[in-house]
Amino acid sequence: MSTPAHLNLWKQQLGAVPESVWERTDLVTLVLADNGLTEVSSQVGRLDKLRMLDLGHNRLTRVPDAVGDLHALTDFLYLHDNRLADLPAALARLTRLRYLNISDNRLAALPDSVCAMDGLVELRASGNQLTALPPAIARLSRLRELHLRDNRLASLPAAIGQLRNLRQLDLRGNPLTELPDELATLPRLEKLDLRWVTTLAAPCWFDDLEARGCLVYC
Repeated sequence: MSTPAHLNLWKQQLGAVPESVWERTDLVTLVLADNGLTEVSSQVGRLDKLRMLDLGHNRLTRVPDAVGDLHALTDFLYLHDNRLADLPAALARLTRLRYLNISDNRLAALPDSVCAMDGLVELRASGNQLTALPPAIARLSRLRELHLRDNRLASLPAAIGQLRNLRQLDLRGNPLTELPDELATLPRLEKLDLRWVTTLAAPCWFDDLEARGCLVYC
């Protein structure tokens, strides 16, 4: 059995991805983080064995549709700290992906494609410009961690109560004025982080959460 192939080009000041990388169709992991990249070729779709792709800490304004062709991408997709204002609809095909990091971008809304990734266990979308979450967030039924720190959320949809596997919810630094009562019904919630939220009156059900062992940070 051949050894899985990994390529780590982190912080190599590439500026652009060498064409030779797209010839490495044996790759299981590919790290291209912190290289000043402004674009990624659609040739990335050739890497059909990839389980992890790291494009974080670059200058990307778009993600090629071809990333949606990476059907083996099950472990991690890092897109954080770029200049993304949207994500392509094609990413909705990544239904086996378990971890997605889209933090520190320019997203004003959670892309529909993300809500279609129903295999996600952890979603990080901190440091964006989100003003609301769509009801379609309920599709992420396997989600255990949802990180939304430092956005512009004033409220959450009642649909968040359908995330029955959610363990951690990070809402730090948002201008929240209300929370849905449905949060109190999440059976596996272990941590609700509301630090640096100065606009919210604590609902009475915080006591119920804490009584059953959930850590509530205010």
